Amino acid sequence: MSAISADRLRDLFAPPPDPAARAGYSDHPPRVGFFTDTSVCIGCKACEVACKEWNGVPEDGISLSGMSYDNTVGLSASSWRHVAFIERPARAAADREPGQQDLSWLMASDVCKHCSQAACLDVCPTGALMRTEFGTVVVQDDICNGCGYCVSACPFGVIDRRPADGGAHKCTLCYDRITDGLTPACAKACPTESIQFGPLDELREIAQQRVTHLRESGQPQARLYGEDPADGVGGAGAFFLLLDEPEVYGLPPDPRATTRDLPWMWRHAAIAAAGLAAAVIATAVRVNAGSRS
Repeated sequence: MSAISADRLRDLFAPPPDPAARAGYSDHPPRVGFFTDTSVCIGCKACEVACKEWNGVPEDGISLSGMSYDNTVGLSASSWRHVAFIERPARAAADREPGQQDLSWLMASDVCKHCSQAACLDVCPTGALMRTEFGTVVVQDDICNGCGYCVSACPFGVIDRRPADGGAHKCTLCYDRITDGLTPACAKACPTESIQFGPLDELREIAQQRVTHLRESGQPQARLYGEDPADGVGGAGAFFLLLDEPEVYGLPPDPRATTRDLPWMWRHAAIAAAGLAAAVIATAVRVNAGSRS
């Protein structure tokens, strides 16, 4: 068995809490990530533009989608940041005058979650997807063979193949920038600091304080999404403050790594195989005993 396969099996059966340590980095910097506070997002799309410019991500169409001001619709191989515009009534129907069409918007900049237990990384057969020393997940373009296993494995629908080259692409959390001590392009460009970058533990503390403040200010629906290490992906390296249910933002309410059940499946398969082997041996013994008599 190769070293990579052994590491992945250890990852699946007994994942330690530190993804970088799990990947073999015995001495590594603090885990970093994104905290996206959607309550202060103004929908300017500066993050989308900065991401494309810095990473050389090709344009993905400039025509309007018909979904409010959303022209990118969702994350893809050519949209590593996606600003969603979610239109909804500003007031309940009973509180509106007849014919009145008051609208409010929820705006949110979505991105790869850089999961602690990343199913895309687990299923990659070539090792093109790698865990960095910062705990993030990066696609190595020169190793990707375009098989697409990662696309179907991602519970968030983040990673995608680009038709032009057949390879899988997604946010790298600007690995080249953070290696040099720089802030990722999207967070650097955000004028309202809706996208915050830094050590993940510090961001979680800031996010909890922000949720408390919003709830005390009359927004009881404020909640965090993806910050819990006990969730189905082991906690996300990019998490969000939402002002409504996750489904309203197009996010799965209870995401789960598609490889998370593999240990359970393998255990049951091993038990079944052992039972079958025992039955075969018992039958052979009985047949052998009968032939001797």
